[in-house]
Amino acid sequence: MKKARFFNRELSWLEFNQRILELAGDPRVPVLERLKFLCISCSNLDEFFMVRVGGLQTLVQQGNRKTDPAELDPRQQLDAVCKRAHAMALEQEACFAHLEKLLHHEGIRRVRGAQFDQEQHDYLGSVFAGDIFPVLSPMSVGSTAEFPLIAGRALYLAVRLKPAPREPLRHRFAVVPLGKSLSRCIVLPGEGGYNYTMIEDVAALFITRLFPGESVAECAPFRVTRNADMSVREDMASDLLSEMAAVLDARKKSDCVRLEIDVAVSNVLLSFLQKSLRIAKESIYRFAAPLDLSCFMRLIDLPGYKNCKNEPWTPQASPDIEPGAGMFDIIKKRDVLLVHPYESFEPVVRFIEQAANDPDVVAIKQILYRTSRNSPIVAALVRAARAGKYVTALIELKARFDEARNIEWARELETEGVQVIYGVKGLKTHAKVCMIVRREPDGLKRYLHFGTGNYNEITAQIYSDISFMTCDAELGADASAFFNAITGYSQPQTFNKIAMAPAGLREFFIELINGETERKKQGQKAFINAKMNSLVDPEIIEALYAASHAGVKVRLNVRGICCLAPGVKGLSDNITVVSIVDRMLEHSRIFHFCNGGEEKVFISTADWMPRNLDKRVELVTPVEDAECRGRLVDLLGTCFKDTTNAWQLHPAGVWKRSELPSGKKAFRCQETLYKEAVRTLRQTRQRKRTAFEPYTAGETA
Repeated sequence: MKKARFFNRELSWLEFNQRILELAGDPRVPVLERLKFLCISCSNLDEFFMVRVGGLQTLVQQGNRKTDPAELDPRQQLDAVCKRAHAMALEQEACFAHLEKLLHHEGIRRVRGAQFDQEQHDYLGSVFAGDIFPVLSPMSVGSTAEFPLIAGRALYLAVRLKPAPREPLRHRFAVVPLGKSLSRCIVLPGEGGYNYTMIEDVAALFITRLFPGESVAECAPFRVTRNADMSVREDMASDLLSEMAAVLDARKKSDCVRLEIDVAVSNVLLSFLQKSLRIAKESIYRFAAPLDLSCFMRLIDLPGYKNCKNEPWTPQASPDIEPGAGMFDIIKKRDVLLVHPYESFEPVVRFIEQAANDPDVVAIKQILYRTSRNSPIVAALVRAARAGKYVTALIELKARFDEARNIEWARELETEGVQVIYGVKGLKTHAKVCMIVRREPDGLKRYLHFGTGNYNEITAQIYSDISFMTCDAELGADASAFFNAITGYSQPQTFNKIAMAPAGLREFFIELINGETERKKQGQKAFINAKMNSLVDPEIIEALYAASHAGVKVRLNVRGICCLAPGVKGLSDNITVVSIVDRMLEHSRIFHFCNGGEEKVFISTADWMPRNLDKRVELVTPVEDAECRGRLVDLLGTCFKDTTNAWQLHPAGVWKRSELPSGKKAFRCQETLYKEAVRTLRQTRQRKRTAFEPYTAGETA
């Protein structure tokens, strides 16, 4: 029973990535969409190695023997993770081989080696001479001590030259960076379809041109992944921006945590690379497929091939928001809830752009965690500052893998007169909130946007998130107090409605859970429905176990990591856990408590993880408007009905596809939500077309 109480976090994440990989193998999904899921699973695995495996390796090197809630120490976790990751890598390779056959049948063909015809060979010869050869710079390597610095996740060729006549027993090696400026895929001439080859195959084809007068014994593409689990020592950082730049530099030289290499590499060349990179045998991954399968994401957007792609789901306009209407007038009348990506993110962008242009707006305060490359929201903040408005932007420099872009935005905004805050010392600011202060006839009024996702209009088209816009006075006061707490030296205050991490958010949730437990013990109705990305926190899990033991029905929709063991007799009989993995990335966090019949519904940026509750600035916002709250409750219910792309977690830790009840039609929640958005908008427009609105006195046509 003790072992069944918690699942290991790292292995649980790998099972989430396996569910993504399963979609790549699902014959119901169009072939290019299946390729996309394969690319996502490979990209995810890259990041997992950079952060989680890198962190485990560091703990092992430090001799750390502390166990996790699943009672595994770092060495045991690392061994289990490596074993599971090797199996997953083989599945990814087999999946690619199968998809490649299907793509070939559709006219999308990868050509290599002996498959080149004379025309293609001649064409590639001219491409190599004109576009590739001038860029490549082979580096001879006489010994492991002379091995050059290898960039993480970049593609290289390892070359073994035949021994020189004067030293017949001495191996000679070279490394050829294939460069990020060169296209990985090279389109080939040919009639019909899309024919392409990989740059490593072209470089290998003409490798002797790089080593005139030498005989090349072999060449093999390889790629390394470096440890990115490092952060700035904020207690010693006098300048966070420059210290973060130093962290980015340090990642370029950190330890190698994985070596990926062509399966045909000789033992001689592999041994040389292993010693040079100082990498353990269990961290070597050999592939017959091309390295870095995520590079094939570029094939997804090939023009044509409609039968190989999903039917587009265009984000719909909200029926509550007229095109081009003033957002302040709309929000003044009623609270607005948007369900992305089924409903467009445009009103959020419009909200901030109109604030930048409105002469009555005196201040804008916003948190930026991740933004798009050409962000219209950042551009609006610049315009607002130039117009003399008081603009404050908290830009989280520690947003992993977006640090460089956020440093760039911070510098640009500061130059334009925006007051820039570089996050909160010792914490990541992960909350998503924008407050606009506007001068109106009855005084200053605060307009608010609370979200579960980033201020990124690009990812808002593929991430399922919630936007909540309001001018509620108490929430406005809370937002002001929140910004004062994170931009100044003030201590977090007692809020009217919101809750904040790390100032007691765990206790806030546990109190809500315990409230359901106590009501159930008293014979009252009680339930908990929650949707999140990850569930890891042991204290919250124990509170959920206690609720289950008391008879509270707990339904959890957890996209990724889940360390709670559901359905265990005597422990979690009343808890069910499902995960939806579909074409949109489930990202919203919604929490619904019975609360003795006076139901409470919250949206949040926080998952139930120690890092969210202890190491990040997060927000939980109540949604009290009856219509908005009802939409969120219905949304949760829709997610729990899925029988197409939902997986259920079983007591032993195994995820299985949800079974379709006998006689029932298959139900796909994301498709249902999109069709509902289309239908609601159509009905709203139809009602407006059939409504008669007379002119009043003084109006003209």
